[in-house]
Amino acid sequence: MNRKIFILFLSLAFSTLSSMAQGNDAKNDMQKRAESELENSKYITARYFFIRAYEDYFSKGRLQQGVECISKATALYTRENLYKEAFDLLHRVDQNISAASQPDSKKAALYYQVSKERLQIYEKLGKGSSAKDQLTLMEQQARTAVGEDLQSDLLYTKAIYYYTFGQNAKGNAVFKEMASKLTAKKEYDKVDEVYKALIANGRRSNSASMVAQAYSSYIAWKDSVSALKTADERNALKKQIADNEAEIADKDSTLAVRQAIIVGLCILAAALAAALAAGAIVLLRFIVANRRQKNIIKLANDNNALKSKFIGNISAQLAPTLNKLDSRQPEVKAMLDFADHIQTLSELENTIAEPVETEDTAIQPLCEALMDEIRGEVRQEVTLTVNAPKMQAPIHAPYVRHILLHLLHNAAEYTPEGGHIWLEYKKRGAHAHQFIVADTGCGIAEEQRENVFKPFIEIHDLTRGDGLGLPICKQMALKMNGDLEIDPAFTKGTRFVLSLHA
Repeated sequence: MNRKIFILFLSLAFSTLSSMAQGNDAKNDMQKRAESELENSKYITARYFFIRAYEDYFSKGRLQQGVECISKATALYTRENLYKEAFDLLHRVDQNISAASQPDSKKAALYYQVSKERLQIYEKLGKGSSAKDQLTLMEQQARTAVGEDLQSDLLYTKAIYYYTFGQNAKGNAVFKEMASKLTAKKEYDKVDEVYKALIANGRRSNSASMVAQAYSSYIAWKDSVSALKTADERNALKKQIADNEAEIADKDSTLAVRQAIIVGLCILAAALAAALAAGAIVLLRFIVANRRQKNIIKLANDNNALKSKFIGNISAQLAPTLNKLDSRQPEVKAMLDFADHIQTLSELENTIAEPVETEDTAIQPLCEALMDEIRGEVRQEVTLTVNAPKMQAPIHAPYVRHILLHLLHNAAEYTPEGGHIWLEYKKRGAHAHQFIVADTGCGIAEEQRENVFKPFIEIHDLTRGDGLGLPICKQMALKMNGDLEIDPAFTKGTRFVLSLHA
C-alpha cells in the first residue's frame, strides 16, 4: 500500500514540474497577438502588444522572454525613427531589471541585451562615440554574465560596430578571431551562419562596404575550410574503417569474412570519395557564380551612378542653348522646364543622404498663403478649406512649400465645378507630423498609383507636363526624413499625405 502511495506521489510531482516547465517556455497570448499583427504589417498594434507582453512576463518573473519582446518593440520604434520613445522604453527596462530579484550573472545577461539594442540605435544614427560607450558596457556585462554564447555574440557585435564606422581592419581582426574559435571546434556551420548574418546585416543597413568586406572574407574562409573539412571527413572515414576492422577481428577470425568486409568498406570509401569530389565541384561552381553575381551587382551600381550623372550633365548643357530660344513658345518653355526638372531630380538623388536644415515655422500662415496662391486657378464654386492649428513646427520650409504647392496645383486642375479641396496639418506624435492635401477630383486609378512617384515610366507630351513633378516631391520628402504617399482609404477623389519626422 505504501509503495503505491509513493509511486502516485512521484507521478504527481513529475506532472507538476512538467506543467511548470511548459508554462515557462510557452508564449503568452499578448506575444502571440503581437507576432500575428507583425506578420500582417500592423506595426503600431504589434508594438503595443509586445510592450504588454513584456509587462506580463516581468510580473511573472520570466525576464528573458520579457527582454526578447522589448527588443522587438524597440525595433518597431526605430523603424519609424521614434528614437526618443525607444530610449525611454529601454531605460524603463533597465529599472525593472535592477528591481528584479535575480543573481548578478543573470541580470548582467539581461542588461547586455538592452545595451545591445541601444548600440544598434546609435549605429543607425551614426553616433560612433555613443555606440563605443555601449560596446564597452557590453564587454563588462558579458564578463559578469559568464557565458560562451554571450562572448561569441560580443565578438560578432564588435565586428558589426567596426564595419559600421569604417574600421574595417579591426572588424576583420575580430571576425577572424571569432571564425578561428569556431573553426578550431570544427563548428563550420556556425561560422557559415555568422558570415551570412554579417552579409545580411550589411544589406539591411545599405552598407556596400560591409557587404563587400564580409563577402570577400566569407569566400576566403570557404576556400580554406574546404581542405579542413575534407581532412576531417577522411580521418572520420579512416577511423570508421579501423573500427569496423577491429569489430570484424573480434567477431569473426576467419580471413574470408574479414577480406569481404574490407572490400565492402573500400567500395564505400570510393563512393564517399566520389561524392566528396562531386560536392567540391558543385561548391566551386557556386563560389564562381557568386563572384560573378557580385561583379554584376557592382557594375550595375556603377552604371546607375554614371547614368544619373550623365542625365544631370545633359540637362545642364542643354540649358544655355534653350535659353537662347523664345521662351514664350509653349514647346520651348516645356523643354526649359523639363531640363530644369531633370537637373533638380538628379541633384536630389545624388544628395539624398545629406541632411536638410529645419527651423520652427508658423503652420497656419504657411497653409493659408499656399491656398491663396491657387484661388485663381480653381473652377467655379470649388470650396477651399484650410485646417491648420496656430502652432509652430520644425520643418524645411522651401521643400514643404514646393511639395504642397505642387499638390494644390494638381488638385485645382483636376477638381470639377462644385468640388472641394482641403489642406490640413496634423500632429501625429512628439516627433511626427503630417500635411494632407485632398480633393474630390477624378482620382488616380489603383493600378497607376504605384508608378506616379517613379520618373521616366511613360512618354509624355512635354507641353502637357513631363511627369517629374511627383517624383521630385517624393525625393524631397525622403530627403527630409519623411515620405509622400497616396492614401488608399480615400475613395472620393485623391488624398496625398506628406509625413515628416522632427
